[in-house]
Amino acid sequence: MQTINGLPAHVLLVHGVVVLVPLTALLLVLSALVPAVRRRLVWLVAAFALVGAVLTPITADAGETLAERFPSPSDALLTHIELGRTMVYFAVALLVVAALLVATHLLELRGRAIGRGPAALLAILALVAGIAAGVLCYRVGDSGARAVWDVQSASAL
Repeated sequence: MQTINGLPAHVLLVHGVVVLVPLTALLLVLSALVPAVRRRLVWLVAAFALVGAVLTPITADAGETLAERFPSPSDALLTHIELGRTMVYFAVALLVVAALLVATHLLELRGRAIGRGPAALLAILALVAGIAAGVLCYRVGDSGARAVWDVQSASAL
């Protein structure tokens, strides 16, 4: 996908990733730590995680297509591309942990608690995946902004 309504697809799709990944990470951690939140938001978290896991590689592919327009990419752009490629793995990690939350929720609905050990492990997985995805999302966005502003600054001179 190269363009949407004449604009580069990446610059539009990236907004979905920038919103969904951190929001999913936050809700995932809250759902893993607080059973009352999990009961209310588990399906929303799962839906967000699924959309994020699908949208992230589409956005990365659109970004690589956009990067092909630059014959000699800057170091900032190369950094952004590499970080963007890894974002897919973190979005999938959020989806996997969300699936574990759904499984936990379904067990609880059937009257079977998962126990303290597995609950603690799930909370740790959610924390690690959520924090890692949030930090990487920030790093990808920051490197993208630097790549754009480096190009803008250089062309203004």
